[in-house]
Amino acid sequence: MPVKLYDTLSRSVKTLTPKSGETLRFYCCGPTVYGPAHIGNFRTFLIQDTLRRVLELDGTAVKHVRNITDLDDKTIRGSEAAGLTLKDFTARWTNKFHEDCKALNMLTPSTEPSAVAHIPEQIALIEKLIEKGHAYAADDGSVYFRVNSFEDYGRLSRLKQRELKTQSENSAGAVNDADEYDRESVSDFALWKSRKPEDGNNAWPSPWGEGRPGWHLECSAMVASAFGGETIDVHGGGIDLCFPHHENEIAQSECAHGHDFCHHWFHSAHLMVEGAKMSKSLGNLYTLDDLRAKGFSPMVVRYTLIAGSYRQQLNFTFDGLHASKSALSRIERFAETLLSKTAESPERFNSTYVGPNAPDDFGRLGKAWDALLNNLNTAACLGAIFGVIGSNPAAALDASGARALLHALGALLYALGLELFTTEAKSADAPAVIMELAQARWDAKQAKDFTRADSIRDDLLAQGWVVNDYKDRFELEQK
Repeated sequence: MPVKLYDTLSRSVKTLTPKSGETLRFYCCGPTVYGPAHIGNFRTFLIQDTLRRVLELDGTAVKHVRNITDLDDKTIRGSEAAGLTLKDFTARWTNKFHEDCKALNMLTPSTEPSAVAHIPEQIALIEKLIEKGHAYAADDGSVYFRVNSFEDYGRLSRLKQRELKTQSENSAGAVNDADEYDRESVSDFALWKSRKPEDGNNAWPSPWGEGRPGWHLECSAMVASAFGGETIDVHGGGIDLCFPHHENEIAQSECAHGHDFCHHWFHSAHLMVEGAKMSKSLGNLYTLDDLRAKGFSPMVVRYTLIAGSYRQQLNFTFDGLHASKSALSRIERFAETLLSKTAESPERFNSTYVGPNAPDDFGRLGKAWDALLNNLNTAACLGAIFGVIGSNPAAALDASGARALLHALGALLYALGLELFTTEAKSADAPAVIMELAQARWDAKQAKDFTRADSIRDDLLAQGWVVNDYKDRFELEQK
């Protein structure tokens, strides 16, 4: 069963196949390094990481390129405000991003190009677009892409029926040289931005005078450099990048190179926080450090961010984090039960069973693997795993059968990027024997056996644990 994924351009689920017949070319728009990445950023990056893991587990070689945006309006403003060079400012936040990626168990990309390191390639791309009549220089030394020169502009985001305006007809009455914008009427956009006083020393020489590239151009140049100018197989990013960023990437690249830019567009939906849009004013732009400070491990955060469908908005809540913590603990208890059959310690589970080698047969966990192959359905995958856990298969398994199930479980956890029995994840959890008692109490309560439930609660209290009940879960707290 091949890997299938929804394609934004065709609005359909398509099989992912390397057009080269060998390695799948996968490009992802990476972070803008002007501050710590927040959970909305990481939801997209984690979904991309999960897709790569599933592809590789399925036997597909992947060249994964994720760029670093170290040159745009935000990074320049930030470096100038901090009194640092652009290089020093962005290096600080790039390093922080890498630390968070490691904590979240994300695979390192095959290559990670930066915008600043590809300025010569960007200048060459602009020259090609001017030569072909798709771009023009303005009097101030800026260069703009001529939107009406590309007949297919708007096909990704369905802008076909909207009014497209040239720079001279800009409805705002001014040239559009902002790196990011959100407008129904599209104007010609900046490929090269002439030097301005607020840019400080962040300017480079070009045939049109000192300045810097526009944000949209950067990815087109880095894609061409990383993949030799060939059509890429998959391009990933958040749905907010569909227009204008990815629309502009298509226009620039196809006009410059004369062939399709990308076969498959992979977009992740927005993240909400406690039912509200993320914003600085609401104070809900949480980072990984913020959540760790509240007692949640990176594995709990990862589980929460990948557990829902990538095509639907995810409402990130603290109740959800608690539920993810309980879910991971339940998977750990299941693994411990199987490990007891093979006489292996939990500490060896990750190194022995979790890795990029899929079993020939996932057995009882076959539905979980099929769910990942079918449009990266992580929710159905986790549901199938808990369905197997609930059936209590370990009771009837010998050591060989337990080992086979552990291999299947380990492969699925690798695909999801989840590690069990990590020090940080376990530090705030109750011991397994306490969790088993608490689960038995919860089961008794659901069965309306309140006498047994109260008896177990008293037993837990005697051992120093308080049970807090919620609508659909319980939580343990040490006295």
